[in-house]
Amino acid sequence: MIQFTLKPTPDGSEPFIELNKLLKVLQLCSSGAEANVVITDGMVKVNGQTDTRKRAKLKAGDTISFEGENIEIVS
Repeated sequence: MIQFTLKPTPDGSEPFIELNKLLKVLQLCSSGAEANVVITDGMVKVNGQTDTRKRAKLKAGDTISFEGENIEIVS
């Protein structure tokens, strides 16, 4: 399992990362455009459910599954 740690926000609000950006940052997709395609094609699960929202806000405690990789969001 991959653990992705969110950075604290300067204003103290709850930190998050958008789903398409996560796939790109972790190099599970070569580009943001590729990440958008795999998400809209239903290839990504968030918390066990297929999620087609490219900009879904992921927060601490969320788990993502994509192509055999499991990612846990931590703060």
